[in-house]
Amino acid sequence: MKGEHFLVAFAFCILASSFASAYDPSPLQDFCVAINDTKSAVFVNGKFCKDPKLAVANDFFFSGLNIPRNTGNQVGSNVTLLNVDQIPGLNTLGISLARIDYAPNGGLNPPHVHPRATEILLVLEGTLSVGFVTSNPDNRLIEKVLNPGDVFVIPLGLIHFQLNYAKTNAVAVAALSSQNPGVITIANAVFGSNPPINLDVLTKAFQLGKNEVKNLQKQFGGNNK
Repeated sequence: MKGEHFLVAFAFCILASSFASAYDPSPLQDFCVAINDTKSAVFVNGKFCKDPKLAVANDFFFSGLNIPRNTGNQVGSNVTLLNVDQIPGLNTLGISLARIDYAPNGGLNPPHVHPRATEILLVLEGTLSVGFVTSNPDNRLIEKVLNPGDVFVIPLGLIHFQLNYAKTNAVAVAALSSQNPGVITIANAVFGSNPPINLDVLTKAFQLGKNEVKNLQKQFGGNNK
C-alpha cells in the first residue's frame, strides 16, 4: 500500500511542477540530456547536452525513491534530492524532486532556503509542522500542521522548515521549480562558513557573546579562534 501511495505522490508532484512557472530557461527542443563529454556536446544552461539521437530511457529514469533513508543524524532527517545530477534528462526542464525522511520525536529539516525554486510539499506518512517566514520587514511566520495527503507551498527564496513532533516516522515528497534548486541551510551557512565569518559580524548580528558564537561555530564546523 505504501508503494502505491508513493507512486501517486510522485505523479502528483510532477504534475504540480509542470503547471508552475519554471525559473530555469525554457527548452527550445524536446530535451537536452546532460553529459560530461565536452568533445561532441553543446553547452546549455550549465550542462553539456548529449546528441538527442543518442538519448536512452535511463537518461530520464531513477529507481528506489520508495526506500526509507537513514535519519540517524544530528537533526533527524534525510533529504534525497533528484536534480539534474541524478537524472540527466531533467536538464533545461525546470523541475526536480525530493524525498524527505524524518525521525520520530523531533526529526527536523532545519531552516533553509532554495535560492532558485518554489517548493510544493506533499506529506505521505506521519504528521509534520511546516512553515516559512516572510521577508523583511514583517518576518511573519506562516505555519501549519500537515497530515498524510496534505500539501503546502513554500514561495521562492523564503526560509522554511519541517518538524516531525509525532512518535512515528514521517515521509514527504517535494517538487521544486528548478532542475537545480540549490539549498542554503541557515545555521550551517552562518556558523559553518569556510573561512569563518568575522566574530564582530556575528556577535552584533545575533546579539550574542563571542564565546557563544565560537561554540556555535565549533558545532557547525567553523574555525574561528
